[in-house]
Amino acid sequence: MSKDLLKILEGISKDEVGPTFKKHDRVLIIDGLNLFLRNFAVMNVINEQGVHIGGLGGFLRSLGFLINHINPTEAYIIFDGVGSSTNRKNLLPEYKSNRNTGKLVNWEAFDNIDDEEDAKVNQISRLIHYLKCIPVKVLSMDKVEADDIIAHLSTHLANEFNSKVYIVSSDKDFLQLVNSNITVYRPVEKEFFTPDKVKAKFEIPAENFILYKTLLGDNSDKIPGVKGLGPGKLFKLFPELKTHKLTLDDIFKICEEKYKEHVIYSRIIFDKDTVLKNYKLMNLSNPMVDEVEQLNIENLINSTAPKLQADSFLRIYNEDGLKYMIKDTSFWLRNTFKVLNSFNK
Repeated sequence: MSKDLLKILEGISKDEVGPTFKKHDRVLIIDGLNLFLRNFAVMNVINEQGVHIGGLGGFLRSLGFLINHINPTEAYIIFDGVGSSTNRKNLLPEYKSNRNTGKLVNWEAFDNIDDEEDAKVNQISRLIHYLKCIPVKVLSMDKVEADDIIAHLSTHLANEFNSKVYIVSSDKDFLQLVNSNITVYRPVEKEFFTPDKVKAKFEIPAENFILYKTLLGDNSDKIPGVKGLGPGKLFKLFPELKTHKLTLDDIFKICEEKYKEHVIYSRIIFDKDTVLKNYKLMNLSNPMVDEVEQLNIENLINSTAPKLQADSFLRIYNEDGLKYMIKDTSFWLRNTFKVLNSFNK
């Protein structure tokens, strides 16, 4: 663990959650599938029955780590819904078409892709049983991506309740949401991204991160950027991105004024429709959730999380043969979820 991460975590831990805190004051929001798949890929743990349990046990351990160090008063775990990519595929048929490569994610633990996919489904299904036993809120909606739910949830909490929100995901798209109330923790780098951290890492204000992504594209989602444009050239052609909060209209205006100076400017004007489409695909300030879906998210905020059911958790924990995945499991349950449980009255 890096010294920088330890320093940040130490600072967060010192900010103890006490009786003066309210339910929505410190909110942890986890990109559920993202966290599960990271653990599934690296945790090669088999129980005594020969069943792979790495994704399941690793997720629970990671959840405990995050809660113990962030000390939230409320926690949400968000999953993609069935057909979650539908809306974006309607805009860009190639969207996320590179995700199902047919290659093993955890090649050390599985011999073929079918066995691995079955293990993923079984472990995620079983994970839901565990989450029903602890004081966290879980949400998934058909045809809605977790990104969109998390975006609306985090901004609504920050705007309506002045919540300090911590989003946990390795997806860089969430960096566009970072502000004084919203922090993103990226497990890949083990870093908390505040506005200052985004500026230091990417040389731009967090408000401009959506423009950065729109112009450069996103290979992981099969969203093409402007041809011939990389980070270095981007800042050379648009130095204003480093110093001023810009809109997409500002970018188009700069290109119209300078289109004779460089082919990239004229290319952006010529491909304006594509740039606009990319912006819509990635803009989490305007997430793809309709009014009914927004209401469902906001109703979840006002709902009560499950009470801690330690006996039920331990029963299925023992049934699944997780054993030493979590040391002193009874104490871990009582200690980890004590604060969250206290707000579920």
